[in-house]
Amino acid sequence: MAVVHGPEKKQFNKGDLAVYPAHGVGCIESIESKEINGENMNFYMMKIIENGMVIMIPTSKVESVGLRDIIPENEIPQVYKVMQKKNETPDNQTWNRRYREYMDKIKTGSIYDVAEVFRDLFHLKLEKDLSFGERKLLDTAQSLLVQELSTAKSVNEQEMITEIENLFS
Repeated sequence: MAVVHGPEKKQFNKGDLAVYPAHGVGCIESIESKEINGENMNFYMMKIIENGMVIMIPTSKVESVGLRDIIPENEIPQVYKVMQKKNETPDNQTWNRRYREYMDKIKTGSIYDVAEVFRDLFHLKLEKDLSFGERKLLDTAQSLLVQELSTAKSVNEQEMITEIENLFS
């Protein structure tokens, strides 16, 4: 009888940079064992670069929480394509429904989803005033994009902001 193994679990090492959904780029500071409910569990201790927050991520839950590697530099043009794509459908949703939809996309951790949220809110901002929540989401999406893309390209965040702004001009 053959033993079937599932897909390899993503492993991170101390010092690795990774992306945690809705929080952005962080560094794996250590891998620690802790006893929880009488069971020994291993955790990645990840420090979010932007705000210094430390997150404990069970090593066995990497996929389910969405922890992932930083996008490879050669995929950045696809992210730019997502940002430059025109949104054909007029948005007639209420702002709170739109907010929930955008928040769900940001929580996926996908840089492509974050790029869509940024693009849609950026264009919406040109048409009308955004609600407070939408402005915060636009800032969040921009921050997440800039952090990851500047890390992937090894450029500073200000250069990245300029590059993104140039996509829309």
